Amino acid sequence: MLVFKFGGASVKDAQGVINLGKVVNSYAGSQILVVVSAMGKTTNALEKLTNAYFNGADNMHQILEEIKAYHYHIAHELFGENHPVFDDIANTFVEIDWAIEDEPHDDYDFIYDQIVSIGELVSTRIVNAWFNHTGITSKWLDVRGYIHTDNTYREGVVDWDKTRESIQKDIPALLNKGIVVTQGFLGGTSENFTTTLGREGSDYTASIIAACLCAESVTTWKDVPGILNADPKHFADTIKFDELSYQEAIEMTYYGASVIHPKTIKPLQNAGIPLLVKPFTEPAAAGTVIKEGAVNKFDKPVIIVKQNQVLLSVSANDYSFISESHLSEIFGIFAKHHVKVNVMQTSALSFTACIDYTADRFEKLLDALKLAFKVKYNNPLTLITLRHYNPAFVDEVTAGKNILMKQTSRNTVQIVLK
Repeated sequence: MLVFKFGGASVKDAQGVINLGKVVNSYAGSQILVVVSAMGKTTNALEKLTNAYFNGADNMHQILEEIKAYHYHIAHELFGENHPVFDDIANTFVEIDWAIEDEPHDDYDFIYDQIVSIGELVSTRIVNAWFNHTGITSKWLDVRGYIHTDNTYREGVVDWDKTRESIQKDIPALLNKGIVVTQGFLGGTSENFTTTLGREGSDYTASIIAACLCAESVTTWKDVPGILNADPKHFADTIKFDELSYQEAIEMTYYGASVIHPKTIKPLQNAGIPLLVKPFTEPAAAGTVIKEGAVNKFDKPVIIVKQNQVLLSVSANDYSFISESHLSEIFGIFAKHHVKVNVMQTSALSFTACIDYTADRFEKLLDALKLAFKVKYNNPLTLITLRHYNPAFVDEVTAGKNILMKQTSRNTVQIVLK
């Protein structure tokens, strides 16, 4: 049994959906569960819609109509004028229509999950319809009834026992009848509200399902030839890794390598399931395999760049030393507001952390910290992480840049730049 995950770039247009069908059809005879992300940049557009709704912006309905038009255009190119999928698309989008009729709920994260989740629900309706339209027997599955989470919106924590029971109860029988198509990124609460698993969380969805079903492998289909040592959009002469160990992949994703969601690897490692990263434009290519016992070869450093960072310095109001009790309080505030620390340092009088900038969470974090501490910050900044580095390459990357913070360990150096 195989689990395939297709990201937004692979289904950004009608040709992408057609290609997806060809990839799946090339594995005819295998049991396949397909996890699909929102189409193209739909998640970004739905985030924009969420902000417009929450802030009462005048262009809210215009944004929604543009999102609808994008999906209807793809469906028209695939199916022509008359097909049941158009009703499925309309009935899915009506959930947003109903949501934005009311005044915004106090909890932004709750609103975010109810609106942004629609992207995956629509994309999977279209993909499933295309499969059946072209003779590939498939079943659409609402993943919210199978991946069960708590009420931590935008960062749903999976209830593994309940999730495993639900997945093992129904999905094997469905796979005996054909392809199963479901959504990445989403979960559901015991109150039947939608949660999301964290930005770019579709890889994690595939990992959860694969671990629960003891799948043979997970393949995540990307617009790159495999896992590279750096983003080819920013660095020339990148190299592809043929294989990586689970441990190295976990390190890379922890530091922000965007090709795989950070939570993806651990469930696969626990179950001994390999993860393949392959190009959807060349399905026969080897790609990269992440597995136990892989040999890591680093002819060049691994370079991970995170933009839109904030460097935050926290100090006591009375100029006292930053003690363990201060750090405990600070980390408690970070945890309460679901803010992850990318790199940190302490000195006698301050605690400094580099974090991702998310407007709503950052403002709440700032307000909470200011109740007990003095706070200074700089943004927007860039965080560069180099693994398996050499000093000459560090000098090359930072030449002419204003370094605000640098932290070096045996295998890794992290540099915050302005």
